[in-house]
Amino acid sequence: MHADILRVTRAIEERSKDLRDDYLNDVDAMRLGAPDRKQLSCGNLAHGMAACSTDDKSVIKLMDAANIGIVTAHNDMLSAHEPYKDYPERIKAAARRMGSTAQIAGGVPAMCDGVTQGQSGMELSLFSRDIIAQATAVSLSHQMFDAALLLGVCDKIIPGLLIGALQFGHLPVMTVPAGPMTSGLSNKEKVRIRQLFAEDKIGRDELLEAESQSYHSPGTCTFYGTANSNQVMVEAMGLQLPGSSFVNPGTPLRDALTDFAAEHITRITAQSRDYRPMAEVVDARALVNALVALLASGGSTNHCIHLIAIARAAGYRMNWSDFDAISSVTPLIARVYPNGSADVNHFHAAGGTGTLFTALLDAGLMNPDAKTCFGNGFDDFCQEPMLADNGIEWRPAAKESLDPEILTTPATPFAANGGVKLLEGNLGRSVIKTSAVQKQHHIVEAPAVVIDDQDDLKPLFEAGELDKDCVVVVRFQGPAANGMPELHKLTPMLGVLQDKGHKVALVTDGRMSGASGKVPAAIHLVPEASQGGPLAKLQAGDVIRLDATTGDLSAQIDESVFNDRPEAQAPTVPSTVGRGLFSNNRLAVSSAEEGASSLFS
Repeated sequence: MHADILRVTRAIEERSKDLRDDYLNDVDAMRLGAPDRKQLSCGNLAHGMAACSTDDKSVIKLMDAANIGIVTAHNDMLSAHEPYKDYPERIKAAARRMGSTAQIAGGVPAMCDGVTQGQSGMELSLFSRDIIAQATAVSLSHQMFDAALLLGVCDKIIPGLLIGALQFGHLPVMTVPAGPMTSGLSNKEKVRIRQLFAEDKIGRDELLEAESQSYHSPGTCTFYGTANSNQVMVEAMGLQLPGSSFVNPGTPLRDALTDFAAEHITRITAQSRDYRPMAEVVDARALVNALVALLASGGSTNHCIHLIAIARAAGYRMNWSDFDAISSVTPLIARVYPNGSADVNHFHAAGGTGTLFTALLDAGLMNPDAKTCFGNGFDDFCQEPMLADNGIEWRPAAKESLDPEILTTPATPFAANGGVKLLEGNLGRSVIKTSAVQKQHHIVEAPAVVIDDQDDLKPLFEAGELDKDCVVVVRFQGPAANGMPELHKLTPMLGVLQDKGHKVALVTDGRMSGASGKVPAAIHLVPEASQGGPLAKLQAGDVIRLDATTGDLSAQIDESVFNDRPEAQAPTVPSTVGRGLFSNNRLAVSSAEEGASSLFS
């Protein structure tokens, strides 16, 4: 193992010992009373199986077979989650073949950031993760279940499902993916069309046609944003079948993998000889493995928030210094949009997760001894599934990439580090994703353009007031201010300015989409402006330096002058589009570096 990877893993363990011990004590307390359904009264049990078939009731009553709880995020508005409509019946049938049963324990909300991007509903997006976690806990609270299968893919859904399921860490838990849609319009062409629209060179009809060619069928969007980063993350954590992330929906292999997951989880319950509770799988080794995989593949910056929240749910304290330290020794070895032109289907064809993990393990960057839901160690996640007469067979993944332009090795990386850099200075702490930003744009020093609402940028752009070197500061976008919306709709405009030759950067206490890149963006800034962060004192024309090579983010202002300035006041959050119901979340939320969660004290 690489010395720095081990050092960070041990540092996380040491700083979290008290929290992790408390968590494991809670898990042990639940383990004593569950999953044995004998603890339920006859009335409890009768209610829990009232709607089951006679045969299923007979199995549940016996107490010696597994009853699997299904927590589903199915809806048919999200392309990524539409395929889940058929999963419960497949899972139930597979469980019966194993002499077990399965029930839909509950459903969780699943919103699409692609639909709410740039809209008011985006201010509910991050908090939906916590709602999903709570809904998952409610689903599993009936204590009817010996294991759980989590049906979800997209941005906040997988983190929320994991956070909720970790409260039931005595249960074996697996995630079951739906897979990406087939490739449509290339991501590069999509970006070109968006920039033409931003410049008013084409109309909405042409833009909508291009977008519809990109997002065209059931399945995950094909770029390497947060949804597909989620899939790599859960595989790297050992919570999902190896090589299952990027198999397209509606294919025989996809169906066979769903069947296999349902069958397999019955083999790892407390009634079996191979009990694998979630609390033992999700430890510091798994969290660091996930982080390494995300950094090596150019994963979404949203995981600078989500992985920290997941870690907290498992009793660990992670921070951006951990991310920075691991990024500095983890080479970027995958180029998938926005870090390259390929999509996740191309990545999968080039070798996918199995080849990625093989390369990282060989370089000592991932822990082979991490516990997993499948196999005898993480080495077994360097496999890929193939259809066979008896269902699924597993074979070693390709040791060498089938397309070195998409997937390479640590010996010949696309970049020496993982592309996530901690920025610090008199404006606070922030992160930047550099893997999609060309090196000539890694340093920007320019006057600030300060706005308090993302919608204020377009009038300035259209009036030509941004045709210059500038650092666009969008403040009061943190979780406590307005729920921390993504600011992806700013990217086309800033990209146009950059293409004109201007030095341009974004600085914000908000988020950027996992699809964002190209323009240097210091995001997730803490402390946020609404909680006394320095952004609240910035004024138009202040020179800001963003240096992704040294990790500096500073306003070039005399300290005494800066301290004497009054703080700008945060805009009032409207109560429309449901935002009024989330005021308690905004009041209770932790900082972005602490996971931006309202669930933990």
